[in-house]
Amino acid sequence: MSVRQERAPRRLPLTLWSHSGNRLDRRSRQHHRVTPHRSRRRTTALGATALAVATAVGLPALTASPAPAAAAPAADLASRFTLAVLPDTQFYSRYSASQFLPRYGDDPFHVQTQWLADNADELHIPFTTHVGDVVDQVGQAGEWQAADRAMSVLDAADMPYSVTTGNHDVRNSADTVFDTSYDLAAEPYLKTFPASRATGQPTVESGTDRTGLSQFHVFEAEGQRFLSLALPWRASDETLAWANQVIAAHPTLPTILTSHEVINIATDGLTAVDTAYGERLWKNVIAPNDQVFLTLNGHFHGSTWKSRTNDAGHAVTQVLIDHQMDYEGGNGYLGLMEFDLTNGTLAMQTASPWVTWKPTETLTSYDQPLLDAANQRYSVPVDFRTRFAGFAPDFRPGSADEPPLIERARQMLLDGFEGAPPVTTELPGGRADHTIVDGTLAWWRPGEQETGTLAPGATVDDVVGDADLTRMTHAESGSPTAQDGDVTVTDEAHPLSSDGAGLCFANADKAAKRFSALTSPGDTAVDRATFPEGYTIETFLEVDPSWTDGANSWSKAIVRSGNRSQIGVPQTRWDWTASPAALGISNLKEFQWTEVTADPSKGDRTAWSGEIIPGRWLHVALVNDVDARTTTMYIDGAPVLRNATDTGGQTVQDGMPWLFGSDWVDDAATNGWNGCIGETRVVDHPIGAESWLTARADLDALTVDEPGTEVAPTAVTGSGHPGATVTLSGAVTGSTEVAEDGTWSVELAGEDVDAVRAAALVRAAATGEAQAVQSIGTRSGAAVAFAVALPDDADPTDPTPTDPGSPAPGDGGDGSGDDGTVTPAPGALLPGADGPGTGDGTAPDGDLAFTGAHGLGVLGVTALLLLAAGTAVLVRRRLGTLPRITPTEQ
Repeated sequence: MSVRQERAPRRLPLTLWSHSGNRLDRRSRQHHRVTPHRSRRRTTALGATALAVATAVGLPALTASPAPAAAAPAADLASRFTLAVLPDTQFYSRYSASQFLPRYGDDPFHVQTQWLADNADELHIPFTTHVGDVVDQVGQAGEWQAADRAMSVLDAADMPYSVTTGNHDVRNSADTVFDTSYDLAAEPYLKTFPASRATGQPTVESGTDRTGLSQFHVFEAEGQRFLSLALPWRASDETLAWANQVIAAHPTLPTILTSHEVINIATDGLTAVDTAYGERLWKNVIAPNDQVFLTLNGHFHGSTWKSRTNDAGHAVTQVLIDHQMDYEGGNGYLGLMEFDLTNGTLAMQTASPWVTWKPTETLTSYDQPLLDAANQRYSVPVDFRTRFAGFAPDFRPGSADEPPLIERARQMLLDGFEGAPPVTTELPGGRADHTIVDGTLAWWRPGEQETGTLAPGATVDDVVGDADLTRMTHAESGSPTAQDGDVTVTDEAHPLSSDGAGLCFANADKAAKRFSALTSPGDTAVDRATFPEGYTIETFLEVDPSWTDGANSWSKAIVRSGNRSQIGVPQTRWDWTASPAALGISNLKEFQWTEVTADPSKGDRTAWSGEIIPGRWLHVALVNDVDARTTTMYIDGAPVLRNATDTGGQTVQDGMPWLFGSDWVDDAATNGWNGCIGETRVVDHPIGAESWLTARADLDALTVDEPGTEVAPTAVTGSGHPGATVTLSGAVTGSTEVAEDGTWSVELAGEDVDAVRAAALVRAAATGEAQAVQSIGTRSGAAVAFAVALPDDADPTDPTPTDPGSPAPGDGGDGSGDDGTVTPAPGALLPGADGPGTGDGTAPDGDLAFTGAHGLGVLGVTALLLLAAGTAVLVRRRLGTLPRITPTEQ
């Protein structure tokens, strides 16, 4: 074991960056309107807040960043310091030379470390920890050079740090291969981060194990010392014993353990869950050692934390932070953990100095300096003195002279920043809570089916066209080992899919030739489509946790079947007899989209995601822009870094169908998908995120019609979102579902046509209390208020309606208006007023008429004029200030 001791830390001066921002507008295009049809509605339980959604899928910030906080008052001073956390930097290293440097002149990794070095003193940062996956491709020297360049900034600034290996940083990342089994001389990690680099850190004490892959550091903050222990991707029993020895050798030091994998995040994107390897660390190192109070890890895409009780009965805070699947491979997000020793809190802020560094003309809605969702900015109560009392009875906070450091960091990053608005998304309220896009050629929704086995011959409906998917028989697919139960419909789905269902393929194994597939007819519009104006193909995918390289690599989820050799593609070594277009997964668990462009002589074009973590639903959007000649792959809303260029439209083989669940090579189905496919939509032009399947219906787009005046209406009608519920409340009640053509009608019941109806309508005219609200499940739009006035000589069986707020007709006498006084209808809130008039108090029966959107303030005058003409009026307006309410809250 290599050990070095006693070097004092150093602080550095402050430097700030600030830029103004701009907004990037999307082009809109209009095509023929389409609406889903043939709904065999299967109720799903969907609904939550917008904040929960963003955290569930790892999207960027959902709300605009708040304004910088004011300077802290003297009373808010406390003993504080900041621990900086660098999550998976693999894509920064990988694309530093090819993309980031040419476009920006720098890369996110280097900007992160430079910002930490420049602001170490202002934010009181005594130590930085990297959670692993320093690079993406372990054998690429250029990636290690980019990583070295970034971390050397901290070396030059005398800022101590630890680094650990992730699965991408070692040559063999198999779970069964431990660190002591590596050929250490051949490990690129140790060439860039040798033991000497670890022991040379400016900490009080540093050391490594015999492999050099594990390291420890003792750093000082606020007059106290802390132990940082970094363990490798797969620590052997020997390494775990070494870790216990290090902790035992420092019996009074609170310990922070870093490893690439400790906890995972559930499919809801919020809940922390344990992992098998994390349990190994817990049982062998964390739980038995009361000194370990905090663990940090990356690897799993997202952010979360949990508190767990160790063997001594004390809490251990476990934190996961990883943004590699976000925009630009993580968009420079890092963790700032504030230790408030005085007030007993451990706070996390996810922040990006890269976003504020980038030139303003490059900023998009994904570029938010701060992520403030509940799992990205939070505070955990930790009474440090009490927590450490069992092994460090003398632990005390330092002097209370530091302001809130996270607030200071927020000020620094927000100062002068004017970026584009963030992406906002809400969970669907129900199955109809989706956008309707003109130009949709096909929309396959598994939720139309009942859950359970989808037998051979069964179908998944195309809800807008005639391209239903039919499961092939085993003989048709050519699989000698497939079973009926290998394909099922499940009610598990991506949280942003309003369909709430998935089509799942199990037991796929290319070696055993076991697979299943569904096929479209082959002669429909979507089968023939070549997309001369571009396209948008959206789907939701999940890779099953049982996925293995040997059984499932290079399998396909969605394919436009055919044979490239038959459509003019030049002969190539690979894939010459593959299908014209396909979405699948590589041997490295990367999503791959491959297509033959409109000019087949150019061969295929591809787009690639980063590594996909099995067991998690992901939204995939493929957007082909023929003007830009690009096809961009978006994963959960963020564009990937490797996209297709010099492409536009597609070349396909006549008469060949779409396939779901398997590949098609050499004119035959093969290599089945191991996982699930959710609702999938094909649109004949490029569309933006505001129209994707992850966007929600516009529930504010509700209208109440104005019928003519010749016939008294027997219903309230209007337009809204197909499948939504329109509820009338207040004076006029009722509800209905908006039809597929976007219209709705609430029939007035028999009792509403007689006295009760008249009284209710007059009451509405007097108060404006009648409202129409459009809703889908738990989500509701703004209310539309409307009021109705009747002629004063309603049917004799009706109570006499009044004209509230207006003079009633009289005999024109001395102004008393006694002869014209109108008796209020039962239940009317405002009686008619006495006043002068010239009429005799009578008028012929008239039709109940509706008018345009007038303010309720002019209701009295309007009603008076219409009464003179023997008509009635409905007044409606948008109540923009009303709260969004569900029908049950009326």
